[in-house]
Amino acid sequence: MSIQEIKSAVKKNSNKEKAKLLQRFFKTGKGEYGEGDVFAGIQVPVLRKIAKANGDITLAEIKTLLASPVHEERMISLFILIDKYRKGDEVEREKIFKLYMANTKYINNWDLVDVTCPHIVGRHLFGIGEDLLLELAKTNNLWKKRIAVISTMYFIRAGKFDATLQISEMLLRDDHDLIHKGVGWALREVGKKDMNTELGFLIKHYKKMPRTMLRYAIEKFPESLRLQFLKGQI
Repeated sequence: MSIQEIKSAVKKNSNKEKAKLLQRFFKTGKGEYGEGDVFAGIQVPVLRKIAKANGDITLAEIKTLLASPVHEERMISLFILIDKYRKGDEVEREKIFKLYMANTKYINNWDLVDVTCPHIVGRHLFGIGEDLLLELAKTNNLWKKRIAVISTMYFIRAGKFDATLQISEMLLRDDHDLIHKGVGWALREVGKKDMNTELGFLIKHYKKMPRTMLRYAIEKFPESLRLQFLKGQI
């Protein structure tokens, strides 16, 4: 298989009407977070099928495809990268991790981040340490900050919450809605594993949290407790 075959499959499955909807949904207008991104209008299950059928392309070819201006082509490259990481040995995984981190400028919308970083960045750093994630959280780059917090989903699933809580505290006063949502989501996942841990964090910080972050974090709480947080009565 080749990059050209992937591009041909994307062209074959493209849908102009869906592309218009996706470009609005993913905020591709001037001054918006996805400014300039180009969509083909293809649903994720179809992208996964294309990725599965072309999983034997090389890392060099993946790197080329990841630089595509077409959103779905970048997503396909990332799906293939996840599968290669899952199947790879230690040497291969290190190469994939380095490729991912060297090309974050192309992982530049929230779906590209959320679908991929726990399976590559989070998994790779688990048990090694989260220093790199803390550095990403300190940057001024929206997508690197989102990678930092969403990568910890892998840690959360393994019952480890320290990195999530530390990064969440660092991002409490971030001014972007996508960070508010990402942190809130991560905290909600902590709560699914250990409600007391999430409660302890929220009680300490909820009054200075952006409202969206708080709403995401407490979405699954019992209604009476959720209202107490929203009214500032905890």
